[in-house]
Amino acid sequence: MSRRWLFIVIGLAAFLFLLGRKNKLGMFFTRPRRKEEPGKSENPFLAGDRSRVAIAGGNVESALRTALELIGGLERLGVGGKTVLVKPNVVSGKPHPSTTNPAVVGAVVALLYEAGAEQVFVGDMSALVTLATSSTLRHMEQNGIKAAAEGAGAQVIGFEDHGWVEVPLPAARYLERALVTEWLFKVDLVVNLPVIKTHRSASYSICLKNFIGCTHLRQRPYLIDADHWEELVAEFNLAFQPALHIVDGTVAMVEGGPWEGTASPTGVIIASGDPVAADIVGLGIIQAAGRWDMVTGKDVWEQKQIRHALALGLGRDKERIDLVAAGGDEVFREMVRRVREETGLQEAGAMPLAPVEG
Repeated sequence: MSRRWLFIVIGLAAFLFLLGRKNKLGMFFTRPRRKEEPGKSENPFLAGDRSRVAIAGGNVESALRTALELIGGLERLGVGGKTVLVKPNVVSGKPHPSTTNPAVVGAVVALLYEAGAEQVFVGDMSALVTLATSSTLRHMEQNGIKAAAEGAGAQVIGFEDHGWVEVPLPAARYLERALVTEWLFKVDLVVNLPVIKTHRSASYSICLKNFIGCTHLRQRPYLIDADHWEELVAEFNLAFQPALHIVDGTVAMVEGGPWEGTASPTGVIIASGDPVAADIVGLGIIQAAGRWDMVTGKDVWEQKQIRHALALGLGRDKERIDLVAAGGDEVFREMVRRVREETGLQEAGAMPLAPVEG
């Protein structure tokens, strides 16, 4: 981002604040209500010390169920009686793959209730530029996420309408603290639900990048250090680490992004308790498409988001990740073959399901 564009963005935010716009851009100037220590959910989907990541094909519900079963079953998350925040990608009101597929959002909410969740919330905050003219809730209406979430029984929220929490990041290099939505600390569990897409500033956007929607507008990477976009993406994930990442790969953006780009009907769901493992599989899919030089121009393990996340201990390296796949047709099997080729991930068998509580 150029200095001129940076001043335009800040000026726009200040202008709308002074006008008292109802779209909550006044929160650009708000302060966090309290401090919290970094929130870390232990990965319940490990096999020994190894991360499991699954990729499944087929229709949305069957692929979702299969992917979760392959990493050990949703029962490992201990959803019963708990409140859950599902965090999709709602960068704007555009349809998927700019944003998460509403069908996937609805299916995830339904499965969480089936597993015994007390209450499910679906929340995000859109990009600063899009918030200048609308709100996250309005964007959810436009792209269909609101209807899908509410249809499955969830309550939808826009983070800009709520409070913020300050979290110290002593392990970070480029950040001293993160200002994040209070909703991360108001629920028992957080499920990250990104979409696979390319990104003009961050190279790509999957699990790690999806966390930026939880951060205060003052801390969007381009307002902090535009030369270290990808490292900042990784460092913000130190503020809170969800226990489950479900990646919408029903349609992937394999060129352009994050607003618009080339869509590919990839037809998969990825699941893992490890954001690095899930991102690597998604990167393998983008790499196999061969259309985006910011990804195809280097090995997937050399992506700055990945390298910095590994250095920060946010996931496991290639030698400690097992990939398992199931479902789909011959096209799916060829995709999995290419993903293994691009990522070097080891193949694993199915993981035993956790015993159902009660």
